[in-house]
Amino acid sequence: MNKVILMGRLVRDPEVRYSQGNEPLAVARYTLAVNRRFKRQGEQDADFIGCVAFGKAGEFAEKYFKKGQMVSVIGRLQVRSWDDNEGKKRWSTDVVVEEQYFAESKSSFESHREATPVATPKQTAPSDGFYPIDESIEDDDLPF
Repeated sequence: MNKVILMGRLVRDPEVRYSQGNEPLAVARYTLAVNRRFKRQGEQDADFIGCVAFGKAGEFAEKYFKKGQMVSVIGRLQVRSWDDNEGKKRWSTDVVVEEQYFAESKSSFESHREATPVATPKQTAPSDGFYPIDESIEDDDLPF
């Protein structure tokens, strides 16, 4: 079984390209900063995981996902390899998105966006390892 479930913040706005052909297909690429539960001395606090969404999912990401937003992704791992310009074998591992969801309310995102910068490889995530939860949201209000 190949199944991945992630929740993290978008490092930047999704980058979207369209395939060539009679019916162009949207291909959205984005990176999620996913907090690590435990941290060793000198290690970064988050993993930066590449995701790719095709078709309608790619169009959705392009239209609604913004840098710093907390999103949840369900998909599968895909490993690919190629030879670069120097003839070296290169590898890439991405999550191919099958489902994607907002993981925080719009108001929570707006307040987070104003208050804190998004973690990047050189910045650190919250020291306690937990994302803030909007306690005003009831489970019955969630769309899934």
